[in-house]
Amino acid sequence: MLEKLAVNANVNMVYVETILKIIGIAYIAEFATQITKDAGQGAIASKIELAGKIIILAMAIPILTVLIETIIKLIPS
Repeated sequence: MLEKLAVNANVNMVYVETILKIIGIAYIAEFATQITKDAGQGAIASKIELAGKIIILAMAIPILTVLIETIIKLIPS
């Protein structure tokens, strides 16, 4: 279904796959954070949360680059 929507919207599948990976990383990081908090390891939980955010940011850079390039193209010269 998502592939069909991406094709209809003329969006490269690489970006859709990246967004789905980012969502998966967010869920896994949140799950791991909650487990470590429940175990009484708040310091480790905060480190897991930070690592998840850094990984998400690193994976989102290509999408942000395309977004900024698109905005620049829309601005009249």
